[in-house]
Amino acid sequence: MDKHQTPGQIDFSSVLAAAVHDMKNSLCLLRQTIEQLARTVDPTNQKATAHLANAHYEAARLNTGLVQLLSLYRAEMENLPINVDEWFIEDVVEELISNNEVYIAHKNIAVTVDVEPHLSWFMDGDLVTLLLNDMLVNATRYASSEIRLHIYVDAGLLVIEIEDDGPGYPKNMLDATQIAMPEYDISKGRTGLGVFFARLIATAHSHGDKHGEIVLANGGSLGGSVFTLKLP
Repeated sequence: MDKHQTPGQIDFSSVLAAAVHDMKNSLCLLRQTIEQLARTVDPTNQKATAHLANAHYEAARLNTGLVQLLSLYRAEMENLPINVDEWFIEDVVEELISNNEVYIAHKNIAVTVDVEPHLSWFMDGDLVTLLLNDMLVNATRYASSEIRLHIYVDAGLLVIEIEDDGPGYPKNMLDATQIAMPEYDISKGRTGLGVFFARLIATAHSHGDKHGEIVLANGGSLGGSVFTLKLP
């Protein structure tokens, strides 16, 4: 029992964490049901496929939000514990595309992947995959017809870029990456929490005096949003 907790007092933070974990399990079953349903729908039925695509997007956002809450609870808003191991980047990308293939197909988006063969990196693959999944889902949501993943090594850093041909990031998201982490206000809502969590994952990865970072920009080769993750 926490030293500040009196007998019989409910530890609300622990109850919340348990509830979020339970909701995440239910949401996982819901996402599987959406994907199974999507495979039975006539692809020419545009109204049905549009509804399914929206359901997939919202379920993915909820899943990411719940995982973020659990991680922030465990980190107690100070730092994020990470489990670093060697990961093959091609496997990470394959899982990323596989997790979202139904949504990508229903949005009729062409995804191009350019990754250096046999590339591996030491990182927390689970957290990085969660971060990239959130960015890919958002890119799919706003892309017009094309998304590009470009992954390479530059100056001792693993660089992962996700570009789309959509309208680009709004100004408040671009500004959010310039705010110092201790001064960051996550009460800005879903967008604020998403950017904060992405930065938290990136900066938790370090090697020597180098720390990971994210960069949000507009333009790139497709003219839309450009998300960049750099890991030492």
